[in-house]
Amino acid sequence: MASFWLVSRASRRFLKPSHSSSRTLFAVSSTYQLTTTTTTSKNPNPNPYANATLLGPFTQRHRWTPSCVEFDLRLLAHISSSSSSTGAKNDGNRASNDAKVEVEASWIDLYLPRQARPYAKLARLDRPIGTWLLAWPCMWSITLAACPGHLPDIKMMTLFGCGALLLRGAGCTINDLLDRDIDTMVERTKLRPVASGLLTPFKGLCFLGFQLLLGLGILLQLNNYSRVLGASSLLLVFSYPLMKRLTFWPQAYLGLTFNWGALLGWAAVKGSIDPAIVLPLYLSGVFWTLVYDTIYAHQDKEDDLKVGVKSTALRFGDSTKEWITGFGIMCISSLALSGYNAEIGWPYYAFLAAASGQLAWQIWTADLSSRVDCNRKFVSNKWFGAIIFSGILFGKLSS
Repeated sequence: MASFWLVSRASRRFLKPSHSSSRTLFAVSSTYQLTTTTTTSKNPNPNPYANATLLGPFTQRHRWTPSCVEFDLRLLAHISSSSSSTGAKNDGNRASNDAKVEVEASWIDLYLPRQARPYAKLARLDRPIGTWLLAWPCMWSITLAACPGHLPDIKMMTLFGCGALLLRGAGCTINDLLDRDIDTMVERTKLRPVASGLLTPFKGLCFLGFQLLLGLGILLQLNNYSRVLGASSLLLVFSYPLMKRLTFWPQAYLGLTFNWGALLGWAAVKGSIDPAIVLPLYLSGVFWTLVYDTIYAHQDKEDDLKVGVKSTALRFGDSTKEWITGFGIMCISSLALSGYNAEIGWPYYAFLAAASGQLAWQIWTADLSSRVDCNRKFVSNKWFGAIIFSGILFGKLSS
């Protein structure tokens, strides 16, 4: 609007004769006022053209441009360029802010209704890595239980995949409800739905009941032995969030919880468990969890110190890589023992060697002082799980 007003003003002045050839509007106003005042005091009927020789613009020998128009146009150009510059800066800042928003935005913000978004974020549907880490031990176990030379039970794998999604979401809901006071003090977690106030604890509790009800529907599709075994895992799920307050080893407790599917998958196919095969598989998952979740915990070690919660990252400190190297060796050794007892074919060991390389890469290249790199290494564990699954699959097909 300011630019439009200036243009209109310039147009009106262009239609009037200028009273000065000065180069500024202020000079024009002061000169004209001074001349008029002096003339009026000497002559009651002043001649407005008495100073035509002095002020007449046509005495100039160059092309005439009314000074007021020249000034207004220069002012207009200055304002326009300033506006463009300011706009460019604002656009740049806005682009930067948009870029930050885009980093945080996910498919939940783009496609789900506004009312459903907090619940989807509470279940971490926009961060599927947790579901992968929970599902892989189930898939390992189901595939190990398959008959030699045959593919694993696809229906069972589908059920366990859906169960992993629901149970992981329920675990996150329980964690956020119990940790809502802590989450507000931690940079990475302060915007979670319950901690930020998007959802009340009551709404979170209702959503938890809905998730557990769906999970029960999946559990009832299994045999009786598996139902009891699966239901017993809820004790671990509900108590895990409390462990960080009690011990420096919550990651070990998470390993016991997250890898319960290694026991359950075999039981769902066979109707019981074979300790010689399933227990080493379960322990391998626990050691694997100690590796990736210790790396993950290094993201929050400064906040954990301030808040007063515990983790293996704080327990190990500068010796973290030595500790997780030991856990990695135990993980691979347990997987080898489980495969040996299952009499699996040689492709399994080739894939196991590749998985060992992937795990070694994580451990020795992880920058434990960088949150970004810790998260990158943590997320890469979905590929470790996929490599082990591929090894078991091809090993069973070849045996």
